[in-house]
Amino acid sequence: MTVSDIPALNASLNALATVLISIGFVLIKTGRKEAHRKVMTAAMVVSAIFLVGYVTHKILIRGVHTPFGGEGFIRGVYYTMLISHIILAISVAYLVPRTFLFAIKGDFVRHQAWARITFPIWYYVSVTGVLVYFFLYQWWTAAR
Repeated sequence: MTVSDIPALNASLNALATVLISIGFVLIKTGRKEAHRKVMTAAMVVSAIFLVGYVTHKILIRGVHTPFGGEGFIRGVYYTMLISHIILAISVAYLVPRTFLFAIKGDFVRHQAWARITFPIWYYVSVTGVLVYFFLYQWWTAAR
């Protein structure tokens, strides 16, 4: 594995987190609390591994920005998505552990209240993380 393989690995981890978050949502909506707990724990672990991979990649490339190759309308779409992704990803770093903490402590009323906010944000960040990868590395690559 090389440094250039890390973004694809990170996108795969984000995609897996999205699938796990989706399954966890269905499980809790159908009353399967123990299965929900296990799947959401797996989603958090996968997201944490992603974060380690993301930071590692940034360190290895010395923070060099990956240029976006798209022009015109799609450039505006990409940067709008990227900015919202970054801002919400920062919030996820707080929201997800906080929401999990309420569940671990058995405070399910607060856990549920926080999850109503955390879930859509975490879901959006996971999905847009995969999209950012495709925009940068598959669909509109810049000359490197």
